[in-house]
Amino acid sequence: MDVVVSARPGEDTVPDGRVAFDELLERADVISLHCPLNEHTEGLFGAREFQRMKSSAILINTARGALVDTAALAAALRSREIAAAAIDVLPKEPPVDGDPLLDYEGDNLLVTPHIAWSTDRARQVAIYELAANVAAFLEGKERNRVV
Repeated sequence: MDVVVSARPGEDTVPDGRVAFDELLERADVISLHCPLNEHTEGLFGAREFQRMKSSAILINTARGALVDTAALAAALRSREIAAAAIDVLPKEPPVDGDPLLDYEGDNLLVTPHIAWSTDRARQVAIYELAANVAAFLEGKERNRVV
């Protein structure tokens, strides 16, 4: 597998080790989103981006639902503009009636209920971390403090 990382869309320069966002769209067989949701990334994937992708490309979103325009994604899947998508996050969680991905009837979309992180090992690590945080709190120690 050849892994490429995109520069932020709209940036004037492309940092070493990255490719321009549009190049990524045109080149990638699979695009997996791992970015935060903010004013620069909301709606990152819409009709324009799906048109630029290969018709054989697959989109995976386990990051944040609002990175993807779900109506544009449903249309791109329906028209086979892209081959498939696997989505673990939706713009509204819990999902709302009328979300185009929940009503989609094709065979090229997988939607899971925001549980992609939830392997047995990941859940066990979370339990260990919780126990360690409680123990630290009871001992008056700071641990994993987020401000």
